[in-house]
Amino acid sequence: MLRQLVFRPITLRPCVAVLAAFVACCAPAEAADYPAPKQADFVVKDFKFHTGETLPELKLHYTTVGEPTGQPVLVLHGTGGSGASMLVAPFAGELFGKDQPLDATKYYIIIPDSIGHGKSSKPSDGLKTGFPAYDYADMVDAQHRLLTEGLGIKHLRLVIGNSMGGMHSWVWATRYPDFMDIAVPMASQPTEMAARNWMLRRIMLETIRNDPDYSGGNYTTQPRMMKYAVTAYATATAGGTIAYQLAAPTAALADKMVEERLAQAVPTDANDFIYQWESSHDYNPSADLGKIKATVMLINSADDERNPPETGVTGEAMKRIANGKLLLIPASAETRGHLTTGNAKFYAQPLRELLASAPQRGG
Repeated sequence: MLRQLVFRPITLRPCVAVLAAFVACCAPAEAADYPAPKQADFVVKDFKFHTGETLPELKLHYTTVGEPTGQPVLVLHGTGGSGASMLVAPFAGELFGKDQPLDATKYYIIIPDSIGHGKSSKPSDGLKTGFPAYDYADMVDAQHRLLTEGLGIKHLRLVIGNSMGGMHSWVWATRYPDFMDIAVPMASQPTEMAARNWMLRRIMLETIRNDPDYSGGNYTTQPRMMKYAVTAYATATAGGTIAYQLAAPTAALADKMVEERLAQAVPTDANDFIYQWESSHDYNPSADLGKIKATVMLINSADDERNPPETGVTGEAMKRIANGKLLLIPASAETRGHLTTGNAKFYAQPLRELLASAPQRGG
């Protein structure tokens, strides 16, 4: 039976809440009380993609926090992110410190840069559109090889991921069901990539591809339309309806917000960007939910624009998981739609309780 947790959100004054929306995703974990992160690379030889294509060498960059003697925890970033994007104050600063839920003196935290992201192998390294097309199964298989072959890890206490990382968590739980005790997917659904979420992704990608500057992927400067496509998708699918109303209650303030966003350069290479977002197209773990053996806690926000709970598809899918529960964060002036789960204050205590109660299944 599906269990749903509902709890009272933390309270902030509206003006503070609005400010937090725009700093939550980029604020560094300045005074976080956890060991210094370490970075390294692992090279997978002759990595075969789902298309049958092979790369002689696939580089996977990764960050670790804590020592290998701790219980292993895999942390997975969102689309366009990297390990560095998870080392921010609202996430790492709430979880990795002394006596926090993922205390890095007790856990060994591993944060890979997924294929096509960060410092891992990606199209902009030189192959451009000749880089093999990858999907979420490829990305998770590469992560599995990093853990098993590169780090010698046989079992995880926890897999936790946000957005794309949440979808990767579902793939992990269905593809490698004996590998972890706990799976905590966030800002995601265990159902097919479809509806408005995929429609807007497709429109965004087609806008970039049809910009004459893109030139079939052989551009010399980044396509000019890319920033418009990216801004439109981000505004439509993340930020929270209440938060936008508070931040831009007039046309003048809304125009100012648009102008500020369009003034920012898009730091991602266009080919890298297209590959990153297109990799979600065949995501659909729903057929394999019965294979899940881990204790699952799905964390979503009620105002998540990409994963709206009112469709009922998530609730129906969760009923098929033997030991699963949904923690739904109520929409409020504090939440930020799809971005809400980037702030671990909303779920630090439930995560702590889950880690204390979920059985050890192996390792």
